[in-house]
Amino acid sequence: GYTSNGLVGTHLIPHAIDHGFTEVAAAGAVALMGAMNLVGSLASGWLGGRYSKKYLLAGLYLSRSVVIAAFVFLPLSTVSVYLFSAFIGLFWLSTVPLTQGLVGQRYGLRYVSTLSGIVFLGHQVGSFLGAWLGGRIFDATGSYQIAWWLIIASGLYAAVVHLPIRETSIALPAKPAAA
Repeated sequence: GYTSNGLVGTHLIPHAIDHGFTEVAAAGAVALMGAMNLVGSLASGWLGGRYSKKYLLAGLYLSRSVVIAAFVFLPLSTVSVYLFSAFIGLFWLSTVPLTQGLVGQRYGLRYVSTLSGIVFLGHQVGSFLGAWLGGRIFDATGSYQIAWWLIIASGLYAAVVHLPIRETSIALPAKPAAA
């Protein structure tokens, strides 16, 4: 949540407006991000059924960091904002099908609802922190620069911590027999 929704979803419009974009152009960038999110989520679900979910997740987090770094380093223009929106949209929630699939694969369907709820709670905490911290950083510095760097670092960290995940099922206790 921190690397996707927090800063990007909440602060992209004010960031673009601060750099001379109209409200309509900034909102159009977020709309493009949402449309590309549909493509990315469906594609990651399809890919997750064929390839290693942990490597796909690591690749997605790494890709987010690369796209955000390019956005930070390259001059801001209409083209760069829309390219950023398209690519970050592809990676935005494409982690969800892979994470849900990995949880189900690892722990089985018996616990998937509870564990998915816990994962989603973590996502929401990250989203809150990204949105809140992005605003605090902007208020303190007049810029989102530090917030962007924190998100890039978080994405790189997320990519690395997904690599050691075991994709094999674990042995869970058997469900007690009905009396």
